[in-house]
Amino acid sequence: MSKKVVIIGAHAAGVDAASACRKKDRTAEITLITKEPNAGYSRCGLPFVIGGQIPSFDDLIVFSPAYYKMLKLNLKKETQVIKIDKQNKSINSIDKNGATERLDYDKLIICTGASPFLPRIKGYEKKGIMSLRTLEDGRQIDQVVKRGTKTALIMGAGLIGLETGIGLQERGLKVTVVEMLPQILPAMLDLDMAKIVKEMLEQKRLLIFTEKRVEEILGEEKATGVIAGGEQINAEMLISAFGVRANTKLAADAGIALGETRAIKTNLRMETNVNDVFAAGDCAEVPNLITHKPSCSQLGTIAVRQGKVAGTNAGGGYALFEGVLASAVTKLFDTEVGSTGLTVNAAKRIKIETVSGTISSKTRADYFPGAKPIKIKIVVEKESHRIIGAQIIGGEEVTQRINALSFAIQKHMTVRELAKADTAYAPPLCETWEPVVLAAEVALRKLR
Repeated sequence: MSKKVVIIGAHAAGVDAASACRKKDRTAEITLITKEPNAGYSRCGLPFVIGGQIPSFDDLIVFSPAYYKMLKLNLKKETQVIKIDKQNKSINSIDKNGATERLDYDKLIICTGASPFLPRIKGYEKKGIMSLRTLEDGRQIDQVVKRGTKTALIMGAGLIGLETGIGLQERGLKVTVVEMLPQILPAMLDLDMAKIVKEMLEQKRLLIFTEKRVEEILGEEKATGVIAGGEQINAEMLISAFGVRANTKLAADAGIALGETRAIKTNLRMETNVNDVFAAGDCAEVPNLITHKPSCSQLGTIAVRQGKVAGTNAGGGYALFEGVLASAVTKLFDTEVGSTGLTVNAAKRIKIETVSGTISSKTRADYFPGAKPIKIKIVVEKESHRIIGAQIIGGEEVTQRINALSFAIQKHMTVRELAKADTAYAPPLCETWEPVVLAAEVALRKLR
């Protein structure tokens, strides 16, 4: 009798889980369930459709209907799972027409993702507060822009907030960003690096206010502005970019354990505390590779890797997910920004003493046309001399340097070893001295 595998959620983690499961078990009955009308699309691309770099929201749909047919996956769209019955190993769902269904499972993978978080500040219930999480959200924002909206207010200066703000500005809107913390991109950068990015964005006429907490949302029925830091800021469009929270209610109601981060607790095989139930993606808690403490880093790269591990194990294979560094990159106008591992601030919060090395250089030989500036910061644990983090801002070639430093952290490389790295050189491609090596030398001098 064929094994029955049910996957709740059909995006990054869910589709990769289904694919990995199929590779291990050619005969399993695999069912994917999503409450959205579209499955398997890239959420990360949404701001770039709004900005016009990607022509259509439909271009973000990664997997065509033929893909699901080829892998013999039963995809149920616009269907919501309303209950997990762990005793009887079944789930109950309801579709858009109100029809209910019970599905039995041998293995269950929970990939319920995360949802935008709007703090319960005064006026939070007003209409017109938008967020950018789904294709439908993107299309709604696009329609508002096409109706002639001139001003937008972004509440939150994380990755999505800034990318969305830039996208709207590129469509001709006047954009204001408010952030309660003293800096932008607080999860990625330290204050010194964040200041460089903020200055660049302000030079591009993006208006950014830091240390301004949103205290009230103004308007009668529809939101028309905010009070932030005691100041009134009006806008025709308000976008909530406070962040997202893991969707865990379905799991918690079924008695599946949550962890310290309030996401679903998993082991290295992405198994929950309930037999034959796995979790993956933005709803799952996993260890940080440096601190070994629980974390919930909600990035697409992490979701697909977790999905692959969960699907492999559900399909009868054996795979481990050992943890995350939360490596991330973005492009803000013409500037690339990347980070991996811990910032100095994050290390300080958990009482890790650090030394950092920062260097400004060029991406090509200084005399070669088109050379662009690049700034690299490497964070080193003072006691062990191990590299534990890096931040890079540059005109080009940021991603592969972040990837290389991610490898270095995962291999427990010391700053002395990095300073001796054998690197390549050619005038049109890089400087004689690799900037990453120079940053390591700066940190090494401080340690001496």
